[in-house]
Amino acid sequence: MCYNTKAMFWDVLLDAVLDCLKDLPFLFVAFLLLEALEHHVSEKMNKTLASAGGLGPLAGSLLGCVPQCGFSIMAAEFYSGGVITLGTLIAVFMSTSDEAVIILLSNPGRIQDVGLIILTKVILGITAGYLVLAAESAYRRRRHLPRKEISHLCTHCGCHEEGHGILLPAIRHTAEVLLVLFLFTLGLNLLFELIGMENVSRVLLANSVFQPALAALIGLIPNCAASVILTQLYIDGVISFGSAIAGLCSAAGLGLIVLFRMNRSKKESALIALLLYCLATLSGVVLQGVSGVM
Repeated sequence: MCYNTKAMFWDVLLDAVLDCLKDLPFLFVAFLLLEALEHHVSEKMNKTLASAGGLGPLAGSLLGCVPQCGFSIMAAEFYSGGVITLGTLIAVFMSTSDEAVIILLSNPGRIQDVGLIILTKVILGITAGYLVLAAESAYRRRRHLPRKEISHLCTHCGCHEEGHGILLPAIRHTAEVLLVLFLFTLGLNLLFELIGMENVSRVLLANSVFQPALAALIGLIPNCAASVILTQLYIDGVISFGSAIAGLCSAAGLGLIVLFRMNRSKKESALIALLLYCLATLSGVVLQGVSGVM
């Protein structure tokens, strides 16, 4: 028993390390780009982004559909640094596709679902992104609030002192966020291993009329395991297409963890997570209603 427990722990530890190593390049590249923007072109970029943010949700949704969660991580960093709008962030989060596509491709009988799910998520991401962008712009105009500008992600760590350049701050922030991601991923993997993914999913979703809302709640779990659970439940016929879309639209991978870690306002981050959940649930409910009528 002790041997099995020890072996299970090492397996979970290895999985957590590998998951984080996959995201390391995206973290570092994003931080390096942010530091370069902050040091060299922040003033010009602020003016450009203020007048040319209209294509953000479209580009964000198209990039987000690439099958990995690296773009959601980069989007969270960029939003925290003032590079992209909230509408663009939501578009990326909702269209993000990670293990879902891989799992569907590994099932020959469900390959046709890949294009349908990706296309649906991209359309929903673009739609939601532009709605949020319009609401965000209207709110700022009404309150006479300036657009969020490119700014330093930290002010007291000393990494932006003269002579440090952009490499040291990028490495420092990458290491800090990677540590948080590793600890969180390790904890979740242990939880799923001890309780069992099937038990968690069955308790939450079995024979429930609130499937889209519950699926979106599972999707909020900041781990690729969420999309694995949801996709497998869809393949097994446990949840509907609308519920699967709701869960996969709220499944922003590790992007939410990075957002909470890097964004200065934790209240704002919590509201963004709530907005993502509501939009994903609404999308799932509408799709489930449409499929039910058809």
